[in-house]
Amino acid sequence: MTDTPSTPDTPEDSGERIAKVLAHAGIASRREAEKLIEAGRVSVNGETLKTPAFKVRAGDDVRLDGESIGARPPTRVWRYHKPVGLLTTHSDPQGRETVFQALPEDMGRVISVGRLDLNSEGLLLLTNDGELARVLELPSTGWTRRYRVRAYGHATDKALAELEKGTTVDGVVYGPIEVSVDRRTGANVWLTVGIKEGKNREVRKVLQSVGLTVNRLMRVAYGPFQLGSLKRGDVSEAKLGVLRDQLGKLYPLDNGGLPLKPGEIAQPDTRTGTAKAKPKANRSHGKPGGKSKSGPDPDSIMPAGGKSKSTKGWAKAKPKANEKPKSKRADPKKSGGKSSEGKRDADRRRRP
Repeated sequence: MTDTPSTPDTPEDSGERIAKVLAHAGIASRREAEKLIEAGRVSVNGETLKTPAFKVRAGDDVRLDGESIGARPPTRVWRYHKPVGLLTTHSDPQGRETVFQALPEDMGRVISVGRLDLNSEGLLLLTNDGELARVLELPSTGWTRRYRVRAYGHATDKALAELEKGTTVDGVVYGPIEVSVDRRTGANVWLTVGIKEGKNREVRKVLQSVGLTVNRLMRVAYGPFQLGSLKRGDVSEAKLGVLRDQLGKLYPLDNGGLPLKPGEIAQPDTRTGTAKAKPKANRSHGKPGGKSKSGPDPDSIMPAGGKSKSTKGWAKAKPKANEKPKSKRADPKKSGGKSSEGKRDADRRRRP
């Protein structure tokens, strides 16, 4: 192992920390990247690093286990419906199956945004950008993780309401937790739970403290992203336009999907201009605010003002056109009963 290359004596904005570079490349999260460096697996310009306190400049050759990490790829995010029985880890000492073993190989290396434990299911966000994963996991980001929960036991409405003030369980302090009772079936109760911190087994531990044992837990939303009708084991990638809209100033991206540097301003995506005009007009039927076909998938993004109207109703227009001949008959209310012409028609139809 060689000595760690010295950090150049240059301004602070002359480079990025090595852990951040590895995270952006989708190699690992910042914390995991630091472990890789401590293990002597990372080198810059042929010299093995011993500390993460090193800045990488443009043109530096960064390698992991002797292989170049390559150019930084655009930021990508996927929704994944995690089934019960998979671990959210890249490797398990006990040899149990993991989420990342079950994913399609063509996705490349990805990182999970937070975790779902072995017996939990539902929405798991995946990304190739470790820095983005770190940002979305922070409680300060303010994104709510929402769960559908079935639990056994009895807890008063007062005890559940008190959780909105936060609680402490076994010395661990938990922030405000939103709990609403959907229905009670015998000794089981169905709940909708919202949290912002996502600590280890938070929902299970907090509900246990008020007398409820969770026997099914499904995450249905992470911030604006929803599980929707995504089937177990399926993966769906979010479009770049959706990412730019939902991440906004939290993690601004340029038109190519790369994170903007401090001070840079996101430019509007000119590729989504006039080509969308016609689909938008057809879907909105002249109503203001109608969404174009190329907009965010309502099944994967939390609607801003409730559920969007279904377009299936428009198919009823044709049957109405076929009913026009009926309107030519005399109005029973005006004629005092059925018209004589209509009665004669009915008599002719009954004749053999």
